[in-house]
Amino acid sequence: MPALRLLDPERAHRIAIRALAAGLGGQDRTSDDPRLAVSAMGLRFANPIGLAAGFDKNAEAVNGLARLGFGLIEAGTVTPRPQVGNPKPRLFRLTEDRAVINRMGFNNDGLAVYLANLRRYRRGAVPVGANVGINKDSTTPEQDYPALIGAVAPLADYIVINVSSPNTPGLRDLQGEARLRAILDAVNASVPSRPPLLVKVAPDLAPEGLEGVVEACVAAGVDGLIVSNTTISRPPGLRSPLATQAGGLSGRPLFALSTEMLRRAARLANGRLTLIGAGGVASGADALAKLRAGASLVQLYSAIAYEGPGIVPRLRRELLAALTKEGFATVSEAIGADLR
Repeated sequence: MPALRLLDPERAHRIAIRALAAGLGGQDRTSDDPRLAVSAMGLRFANPIGLAAGFDKNAEAVNGLARLGFGLIEAGTVTPRPQVGNPKPRLFRLTEDRAVINRMGFNNDGLAVYLANLRRYRRGAVPVGANVGINKDSTTPEQDYPALIGAVAPLADYIVINVSSPNTPGLRDLQGEARLRAILDAVNASVPSRPPLLVKVAPDLAPEGLEGVVEACVAAGVDGLIVSNTTISRPPGLRSPLATQAGGLSGRPLFALSTEMLRRAARLANGRLTLIGAGGVASGADALAKLRAGASLVQLYSAIAYEGPGIVPRLRRELLAALTKEGFATVSEAIGADLR
């Protein structure tokens, strides 16, 4: 990891993906403590620590990632057609802030390559989610999302509709209640039988916007929400000179914003949706805070970019210690504790 951090961030990321795809990422051979197990959306997760979408966009390293100790892995975002994304440079380490800014723009090899890669995953103990989005020039999201979901449904344990990346023009507009309802209605009509379906939302939604998303998802029979994607805001106190770069901010500075939004979403959903908490998770205490705020599962990305795969077993150990310290016998007991 120290050597990779000397390289351009995007090049380092590409090397990491190739190493994981080749089986060179190592393996966590420790067993999951049964106190960490979570049942949600009809699925069983050996632990609640997941990898967020964006790390393995083309699902090419899922087998390697499954060896690292994650409880869930999310691959994508995949678009119907290959897409080069935005001009480089488009990925920036804010080392002083333990953060990342990206304006990648859904760069990926397209659905056909994604499906071929996902077929090579030996499905088993680690549930894998497929995160789907639309091409930059799409004018038909009500057609594209159902087609994507229908294609990935046989290969995924759950599916995520991404309408919240800040790096595809107009994408976040699809979080509006009327537009989201139209997309979800089209998905229901086209793919009535499918794995659990979630929607990933932005942390910058106004309170009324979040309420609209929650109600649209409940009305359409969506199973859950991922809270949240990256933020276009810049929280006060950022020290890195790269903090002014355009794009979505992730990592430590996103933790407070995304956790507060998670708590609001949990209150609005009131048990009607499964929530996955993402944004700034870098310790077992962070994971427990997300669980207490209403998440059943958590995801990370930026932290693994800084610390490497060894962070996964560390987080599991720290989460167990944090649960014990705060008087919870299991993860399930901690879910939503702040709301009770």
